[in-house]
Amino acid sequence: MDRATLQALDVTKKSHWFNHHPSAGYTKWMSVIDGNIVHTWVDAKSDVILDFMDTELLQVVLTESDLLNRQFHILFDLGNVFDITFNYKQAITDLFFNWNPILGVIAFYNVPESMRITMDTFTAVAPQKITVILAKNYENATEYIVAFKKGLLMTEKSEFENSNEPTLKKQFLQAIARISWLNMLDEEVTTPPPDNPYYPFFKAIDSMRSDLIAKGLEKEREIQLLRHSFESRITQMVIKMNAQTEANKKLIHDTEIEMAALLKRIAVQESELTRRTTSTAENNNGLQNLLDQIYSLDIEPCSKKAMTDSCLHLIETDSIDKKLRMELTEADSHFLSVLRQTFPGLNKRELRICMLIKLNYNTTEIANAIGISTRGIESIRYRMHKKLGLGKHQSIKTYLSELSVT
Repeated sequence: MDRATLQALDVTKKSHWFNHHPSAGYTKWMSVIDGNIVHTWVDAKSDVILDFMDTELLQVVLTESDLLNRQFHILFDLGNVFDITFNYKQAITDLFFNWNPILGVIAFYNVPESMRITMDTFTAVAPQKITVILAKNYENATEYIVAFKKGLLMTEKSEFENSNEPTLKKQFLQAIARISWLNMLDEEVTTPPPDNPYYPFFKAIDSMRSDLIAKGLEKEREIQLLRHSFESRITQMVIKMNAQTEANKKLIHDTEIEMAALLKRIAVQESELTRRTTSTAENNNGLQNLLDQIYSLDIEPCSKKAMTDSCLHLIETDSIDKKLRMELTEADSHFLSVLRQTFPGLNKRELRICMLIKLNYNTTEIANAIGISTRGIESIRYRMHKKLGLGKHQSIKTYLSELSVT
């Protein structure tokens, strides 16, 4: 086929038939020649490594060219390609063995020396239904595909490189591809007779295949051990979590029982408090009447003052107690319960002093409510400081406030 005939072939190009690979530094373009030859080439400023098959781009070209259900051919220019990645190799073998459209010829041309063995391997591993050739240039490759389409295959072997590779080389490359690209480790390598000079090479490949199988089995055993270890750890964690859940349920149940008991106790104490309040009010009225009578007595002034001071002190103390009872809330009652459980060494008076401190009563007010001197309150606070385990510069009031919040 002369150059004029090749140039006369119809070429279809579309502006969106490309895919840019910025990380790899190239753009892959496609066009369609003579109705069903998909021409692919790489546009790059320097030699590149192909990293992606661009299957979706090929699908678009085939769809828009109405080639999904008709035989098509691929013409690939490798002029700017230095090498291809392992993923690209697998993608091409997937194109060989798992591509739905009907693929006839794949022709690679302008193959660099760095790609020679890889392309020879593709030629060797291709299935019988697909013809793979390595051509010198665009004209040779196109001429072969056009001849294939017409059923007029070329007979001059010298015009197409690798069109009839020696059988042993083809078998060797097939073995490499099956082991490396297709992971077909179960298929034994066909070896030539022992007296053949290439016999050691084939045995080495078969030995490598056996070693890879052994490594795969060892890796699978390691994975199984890891899986078993993780499953055992997960089981133990689930058991621990279930046990913790049950413990939490029991704790919640016990807390609810304790809270119910405390609420019942609070109700009883409120009833007692009401009774005592009524009694105190009656006593207070009696004290006030007594105080009025003392004021009306005609007695020695010093004795009269001592008697009236005692009455006033009793009335003031009762007033503080009444105010305290009005200020106490359910949270304060819970605070006293926690304080009693946390520091069982505190007596009732000390617990009461703690509550007064928490409610911001000063030392004088606390002394009047308890019925002792301010110096006595200071002594009690000193002992409480030790019972609460506080440091030298820690404040009882601050600590009790923090405990109440907690």
